[in-house]
Amino acid sequence: MSSSDSVIRIAIDGPSGAGKSTIAKAVAARLGIEYVDTGAMYRAVGYKMKREGIGPGEEERLEAALTDTEIDFQNGVICLDGEDVSGRIRTPEISEAASVYSAIPAVREKLVRAQREIGHRRSVVMDGRDIGTNVFPDAQFKFYLTADAEERARRRFLELQEKGGTETMEQVLEDIRQRDYNDTHRELNPLRKAEDAIEVDSTDMSPQEVIDAIYRRIKDGQN
Repeated sequence: MSSSDSVIRIAIDGPSGAGKSTIAKAVAARLGIEYVDTGAMYRAVGYKMKREGIGPGEEERLEAALTDTEIDFQNGVICLDGEDVSGRIRTPEISEAASVYSAIPAVREKLVRAQREIGHRRSVVMDGRDIGTNVFPDAQFKFYLTADAEERARRRFLELQEKGGTETMEQVLEDIRQRDYNDTHRELNPLRKAEDAIEVDSTDMSPQEVIDAIYRRIKDGQN
């Protein structure tokens, strides 16, 4: 869409394991607009820093690495410096790294700037932790997707098992709880529900029910 007035920004925030990426991707496909997985962007940064052995406290090395970092989406695939890393960033280790590095101002500044640029050029469904509260506080549609910790851990555990993971259910649940604590207690743009966001609790809902509910709210809001 060429006119900035015709660009639609849809924000889907919520805690780890709530299914934001799956839901946001499906809603975007149904609406025929771009899907941007911001969580994958932070995971990609965490992956790169761990791969290069750069700790969160190494400010100079971190900022130098960020300057040489390019993160983009190509047909829904996350690319780090031109390389598809989508299959390497969905582990508990990278999940924890993403949470740690996302609390660093230089990391957030770089990625938020990239996210805003994308969302001002074209209509998007964007999911993350602070899309409706920080990245796009003016988004036309805001949703807060959540589920109880045990259900989120069960979903993540099954997903990891399908990929051959060896984590136990207890480990995955602990990872979810630690991620929740980190995300809601970080100093910079902590996870919280925007005042004007619609909360969707998916604990007892199927993915299709969630997709349908969000899609209906968007279509109703456009009429």
